[in-house]
Amino acid sequence: MQPKDRHTGRPWRIAGLMSGTSLDGIDVAVIDLAPRNSRVVVRLTAFETIPWPLSVRQDLLQLCRPNSGSTADIGFMNFLVGRLFAEALLRTCRKHRIPPGSIDLIGSHGQTIWHDPKGRRFGRAAVPSTLQIGEPAVIAQRTGITTVADFRTADLAAGGQGAPLVPYSDFVLFRHTTKSRAIQNIGGIGNVTWLPARCTIDEILAFDTGPGNMVIDGLVDLFTQGKQTYDPGGRLAANGTVHRPLLAQMLRHPYFRKEPPKSTGREDFGILYCHELLKLARRFRLRNEDVLITVTAFTAQTIADAYRRFLPRMPDEIYLAGGGAHNRTLVRMLADLLPDIPLRTTDELGIPIDAREAVAFAILARASALGSPNNVPSATGAKRPVILGKIVPVP
Repeated sequence: MQPKDRHTGRPWRIAGLMSGTSLDGIDVAVIDLAPRNSRVVVRLTAFETIPWPLSVRQDLLQLCRPNSGSTADIGFMNFLVGRLFAEALLRTCRKHRIPPGSIDLIGSHGQTIWHDPKGRRFGRAAVPSTLQIGEPAVIAQRTGITTVADFRTADLAAGGQGAPLVPYSDFVLFRHTTKSRAIQNIGGIGNVTWLPARCTIDEILAFDTGPGNMVIDGLVDLFTQGKQTYDPGGRLAANGTVHRPLLAQMLRHPYFRKEPPKSTGREDFGILYCHELLKLARRFRLRNEDVLITVTAFTAQTIADAYRRFLPRMPDEIYLAGGGAHNRTLVRMLADLLPDIPLRTTDELGIPIDAREAVAFAILARASALGSPNNVPSATGAKRPVILGKIVPVP
């Protein structure tokens, strides 16, 4: 594919593929993007979440645990995930009657199974690493569409955290001329993008606030022995009572005192953390519902605390996205902690809460194809702007 010239004004049709730390499924967004003056207009043409086959989800969870996957397992899952990503896109195209040939480009986040921006020591230096599987060559060959993937590595190579990456698209989609906005994603991990009014891309601040749904989901999975993987609407937690001593102990985690730029993931708050937390809760003799409401309060509290500690000033508006925005108990707790700030969802800005990250990787892919830098050094800590993503062309 030869990228369309950025000055022609011709629209692009781009697919974004995403699977996050919650492992809910493969998010597929197809957008039409048209340049207009100095900005772009984005229209969401289709969005679907294709659930992972249960056995694949279990295998991915196992790979995400440190020292648990062989090279044979990782190699196999890399190609299998690529195949499933391609099938998810083609299935979405069939459902929405979109000819695959009308899609100019795919941006695929893949599935993160390891992310260590702090790095491992080698001599006097620390060598960071990250790994997203979902082989883009497989996606490109099975769809016939040029694919951009592996977005995090260039930022790490430039001295950044490799996360968060979505602030670039938040800048494109959501900045406002008179109001400062916080775009708060609550996926497996929570992350915020702070967009001052009339901001340039260098003025953005973004970082991971801490766990979003990850600890809640992990405990629901443990409590139900895998029969449920999340707390729908926060209904299970709503029957409990917050245990303040347990909450206080959780809030002592050193991540929350660390200054941005910063990012986190399963390495800090995954299944091992859930097991240790459950041991502590059992010592307090808490009911399952009390544990769930306490970890839900934990997510809400860490978001509110992060705003007060690290944002230059409180935003005029907060827009929620991600699966956690469906959790009424969590949203109510967050609203109680930030009573003076309107709390809305990105649906009101034209991007459904579940589609935001898949849309983001479509927008990132376009910048990659145009050779435009698409990281946000003020968010990731990278030493310089770089072009994220590796392009796998289809003749």
